[in-house]
Amino acid sequence: FLGERGIRLCLARKDLFYTQLRAIFRAAATGPVRIMYPMIATIDELQQAKEITDGARRSVGAEPVELGMMIEVPSSAVMADVFAPEVDFFSIGTNDLTQYVLAMDRLHPQLARQADGLHPAVLRMIDQTVRAAEAAGKWVGACGGVAGDPLGVVILSGLGVRELSVSIPSIAAVKAQVRTLSLEKARALARRALACRTAGE
Repeated sequence: FLGERGIRLCLARKDLFYTQLRAIFRAAATGPVRIMYPMIATIDELQQAKEITDGARRSVGAEPVELGMMIEVPSSAVMADVFAPEVDFFSIGTNDLTQYVLAMDRLHPQLARQADGLHPAVLRMIDQTVRAAEAAGKWVGACGGVAGDPLGVVILSGLGVRELSVSIPSIAAVKAQVRTLSLEKARALARRALACRTAGE
């Protein structure tokens, strides 16, 4: 989890990254497409990724598409105000963000159950990210376990997350829940959650 994955792999293997980007821009000619960079930890990584993306776009003569980045590591959440002007949107990867914030491997047999995405430390990272995005006029989505959890849906919505990416079997239930959600009550619950000391609270 701390090795060469996500954007690090893309930048190490630019040939693969470039091929993928060209394919994405070709696909964009047939319908709406967004590009979202995974595991961005530093502004340098984002800038390199954007430069390669622009080169791939120009090579196929495509129009620009929306560019976003995953918020999966603490550095990107803490520096969200720096990243926000550089992208069109954020998507918070709650599973990875949780394991990095709590320093608990989410696949570890003893620790996985403690890696709770509703831990106040994780929620505070999400809150900081949303506030930075909103200040820059950008929107924030979320994916991972918390986005499909009934309580997680309420708290994320209350924090200002505007798009939830969930597994196919969860879509109907999440949509039904969101339709009945009072944003005012969700915001109040989110404020209470941010003030808690533990995930259990």
